[in-house]
Amino acid sequence: MGLFGKLFKGPEVDMEKSDANRRKMRALFNQVVDDGDSYRLIFGYTEDVARFNYGFVHGSKTKIGNLIVGWNEEAQTIVAVPTVPDLSGCGDPTYYRRGEILKAYRNKYPTDAFVIYPDKKGYLAINAYDWLDDESLYVYVSQEKELADFTDFFLNRFATK
Repeated sequence: MGLFGKLFKGPEVDMEKSDANRRKMRALFNQVVDDGDSYRLIFGYTEDVARFNYGFVHGSKTKIGNLIVGWNEEAQTIVAVPTVPDLSGCGDPTYYRRGEILKAYRNKYPTDAFVIYPDKKGYLAINAYDWLDDESLYVYVSQEKELADFTDFFLNRFATK
């Protein structure tokens, strides 16, 4: 790769930090979710902070809420656990079971998000990316394979038609 490629490739992923954060996410998730090890995890965030108690969890004025998102293919269940960017604590889990939700789909605009309507009163939009650079707002974790697997699960086994 030439100099141009190096200049415009973007920052490198710090795998040591990413792996440490992945372990912290697992520990927090397992503290609040029964049978937590049966779920695979990704980090996501939501701008729909009203659905969670972010006063405890986020402690800032931002409208971004960090989420540890677990999914269990066999149970067709997604669990969203609110957390903070340094993974020092988390809130209570919210369960979304495929058979109990109103609808779920992937929305491409204005942001690429996985949207779940548990009922007619509200929704959860999970935004998830391979990794995000602003560690003051987001958990730093590289999750390319996990995100691809979650996307496949969401589109093929969880989303409503």
